[in-house]
Amino acid sequence: MIQLDEKGLVPAIAQDNKTNEVLMLGYMNPGALKRTIECGQMWFYSRSKSNMWHKGEISGNYLKVVSAALDCDGDAIVFKVEPEGPVCHTGERSCFFTPIDKQPEFKQFEKGSRVLEELFATIQDRKLTSPEGSYTAVLFKEGVERIAQKVIEEAGEAAIASVIGKQEQLVKEVADLVYHSLVLLSASDLTPEDVWQVLRNRQKTDHSNIKCEPF
Repeated sequence: MIQLDEKGLVPAIAQDNKTNEVLMLGYMNPGALKRTIECGQMWFYSRSKSNMWHKGEISGNYLKVVSAALDCDGDAIVFKVEPEGPVCHTGERSCFFTPIDKQPEFKQFEKGSRVLEELFATIQDRKLTSPEGSYTAVLFKEGVERIAQKVIEEAGEAAIASVIGKQEQLVKEVADLVYHSLVLLSASDLTPEDVWQVLRNRQKTDHSNIKCEPF
């Protein structure tokens, strides 16, 4: 059994079948793994673009899968591959070519959905403490019906913004919709995890229907 991380992904290492050189590290979701196994070439999931991608689709440098092995904890996969050219987008044979000869600096990963969990934690705190001047606390005092009304309003405004092509406004309206939806969950004694579980179940159904696209 494969253990996915909190984002529904598993690290996937590509290793040269002849030399055992580690060529690259990427991430897979169940759909990318399914395509990799069925198609015989490496597919990954892009965390920045939130989409599956076929390694070599643009460069032509595909990675032909020879074998795959799961580690002892079930949370990482090593693929033995036959590379059809340089693996790194820089033109290097391997992505691992930068030496570390001193204590490196670290860059925090600021993209992704972790902000939702942090926002919901703040919402829960406002629900509990009801601080003066808090818009969230006011919503809780007004009740579920008012919060539900705000969700409907924000959904409508987001839809209108998309129809008229105002992308910047659409992003803001969707942010408002997400926020008010989280408040509605809290007011209904539910959490985002309840929603994530429903999405996981639907995702399993979707992945079972994925077919290998011709190359």
